Amino acid sequence: MTVTPRMAELRESLFSALLSDCLDQVGLRRQAMPSRIRPLDESQILVGRARTGAYMEVYHVEDGVNPYDLEIALIDSLMPDEVPVFACSNPARVAPWGELLSTAAQVRGAAGAVMDGCVRDIKAIREMGFPVFHGGIAPLDSKGRARVMAIDVPVECAGVMVESGDLIFGDADGLVVVPQAAEEEVLRLAAEKLRGEKDTLAALRSGTSLREVFERYGIL
Repeated sequence: MTVTPRMAELRESLFSALLSDCLDQVGLRRQAMPSRIRPLDESQILVGRARTGAYMEVYHVEDGVNPYDLEIALIDSLMPDEVPVFACSNPARVAPWGELLSTAAQVRGAAGAVMDGCVRDIKAIREMGFPVFHGGIAPLDSKGRARVMAIDVPVECAGVMVESGDLIFGDADGLVVVPQAAEEEVLRLAAEKLRGEKDTLAALRSGTSLREVFERYGIL
């Protein structure tokens, strides 16, 4: 997978809790996906730009209609470091992601995938080392259950608004979405807070009391 220097730097230096704190600091307090959205492999870190897809619940497939049409279009158009983000109108009823989409996305340099629906083929995806954040594990194909009705539109995934181009960051603690309009400020604050946390840890390890350290650095 090709990773741009910028994304590689963010992957190596940041973590989701830090970004969540900085999003809180700028007044964006609803950017962390709920705890049910979990990484398929907690050892992996997902960092990239969102590409959104909106799934609508369906109950049949019309004759002559390819139910995967827009889904295929999104995956085939992925660029390096992009992350398909699928918002499902009924997440428990569909597993929109599996081994085949993982393979197609990975060879295009995608950074991972995010969905509030389920994922399947999990052993194969883990072996591939492709980061996937999901709302559950199930064998349910999307055909006849859900269909992508629009791509690259604003979506609400697990209660968080996501637009194509937003920064997605996920690790073992969870996943956060950094809107493009706030990204520069959030990353600036994250760099400052990261330096402060290093000083805080060093002081705590030296035996300084938690109260004294907090009064000194204001970080907890």
